[in-house]
Amino acid sequence: MTTQKTFAELGVPAPLVSVLEADGKTEAFPIQADTLPDTLRGRDVLGRGKTGSGKTLAFSLPLVSRLAGELAGGKRRPGQPVALVLAPTRELATQIETVIEPLADAYDLRATTIFGGVKQQRQVSALKAGVDIVVACPGRLEDLMKQGFVSLDAVEITVLDEADHMADLGFLPAVTRILNATPKNGQRLLFSATLDNGIDKLANRFLHDPILHSVDEANSPVAKMTHHVFEVSSPDIKKAVVERLASGTGRRILFMRTKHHAKRLARQLTANGIPAVDLQGNLSQNARERNLAKFESGEVKVMVATDVAARGIDVPEVELVIHVDPPAEHKAYLHRSGRTARAGHQGDVVTICLPEQRRDLKGMLRQAKISVEPITVTAESPEVVELVGEAAPYVAPKPPETPEGNRRQGRGKSRRRRGDVQGSGQRDGSHESHGGRGHSSHGADSRGDRNSSDARGRRDDTRRDGGRAAESRGGRSRRSGDGIASTHGSRRRGGSSSSKQGGHRSGGAAQFSSKSGVGQLAGSRGKGGQRHGR
Repeated sequence: MTTQKTFAELGVPAPLVSVLEADGKTEAFPIQADTLPDTLRGRDVLGRGKTGSGKTLAFSLPLVSRLAGELAGGKRRPGQPVALVLAPTRELATQIETVIEPLADAYDLRATTIFGGVKQQRQVSALKAGVDIVVACPGRLEDLMKQGFVSLDAVEITVLDEADHMADLGFLPAVTRILNATPKNGQRLLFSATLDNGIDKLANRFLHDPILHSVDEANSPVAKMTHHVFEVSSPDIKKAVVERLASGTGRRILFMRTKHHAKRLARQLTANGIPAVDLQGNLSQNARERNLAKFESGEVKVMVATDVAARGIDVPEVELVIHVDPPAEHKAYLHRSGRTARAGHQGDVVTICLPEQRRDLKGMLRQAKISVEPITVTAESPEVVELVGEAAPYVAPKPPETPEGNRRQGRGKSRRRRGDVQGSGQRDGSHESHGGRGHSSHGADSRGDRNSSDARGRRDDTRRDGGRAAESRGGRSRRSGDGIASTHGSRRRGGSSSSKQGGHRSGGAAQFSSKSGVGQLAGSRGKGGQRHGR
């Protein structure tokens, strides 16, 4: 077994050792102690280790150390980085940059991230200004390469992190094309929890005489992680157990299978006095960063996340991980669970299981090499209460803000103002005229969203038809029966007309006299007494 060594003993340059010591890091974890002697000498390395074992620092140190020396690429040039790190998700890319930045600052090196889901302008500007280190997701990086904003000709060292997850997401073809664009004689480091799904072929093709370092058995659980399986007899009891487990004072992450369910659960918890944020694929990058920052700062103690986010969350002191929805396969279970018991800390993992999920969960845990006896619980069971510990105080949810523009107008004729029969957004109980075009605006009819310029164009047409358009555009309206007739651009196509709305016929054919014609109910037009509504 590898004994703990200091970073200085492993050959890490003094400026980087100082940065690590300032952050309280003096002794290397096993994956770091095993790989650093080889990576610092420029060897290609294939590192295999469990989640949360310290792989990010294991490749960040040799990457920055290599760039601190004399580079074949020379001085920093626009659009030509000298180091590249590929990661499967934007969250993981951001976390990697956070680790690299203080190390890079010691040598005045610049780093930036490149990923999709945001506008590329900021990324292009950073590339044009010149960067040394790019941490990227494969999709957006390929886009910028095709547009000519970035070239990988000068890359000295390339790192693939979470290569197995890139394979799961279907990124390997893009990764292959990107690696082909880097110099063949550059140093390459590949870190992955497993070597299946084509990772072995990728390593054989692009790594030169690599040294394999496997600190722990692939997909092995973390020793300081305690696993629990709580069986519940119904969805209602499950909901109560989840809420109880989320009510503690420490950080906890709840995992769901779908983005919609993650968002909904976060809202439900917040509404019940437990502030929570979600982390899932439908969020914009700004929203993701904002929610993650709230969780990291302790402003909220509960995060509800999907599987994709499991690879990018590196927040210290997460005391509890809850599989609200059991994952589909064992690798997802281990990566989710790896958000706790990180960097030597202890943590608990709870999987909540309904009766119909028992068999699948048992098989999945067997593959993950987790041995745990299920117990049947309710929200008041001692096992649940013990994991919750001290309950956090109730936090009253903030009332939702209703924008002025979203207030629904009242129904009925009494809420209609004289001279204000116009435009879209009117509801049942009112008819309005759109230049005699026969548009009915009841309910949420999308035709009611026609803009005023279209209406003006149609009014011009009506004036050319013998001046029969109404002259008072904003003007007066009269009731006739249950309808409202307006002078707003209506024109005569014959006799009076009745209008249907929502399957009901208005009580009368409201008409009015004007200088040049007879107005009819808006939303209909008559031709020989017939209605031709659209």
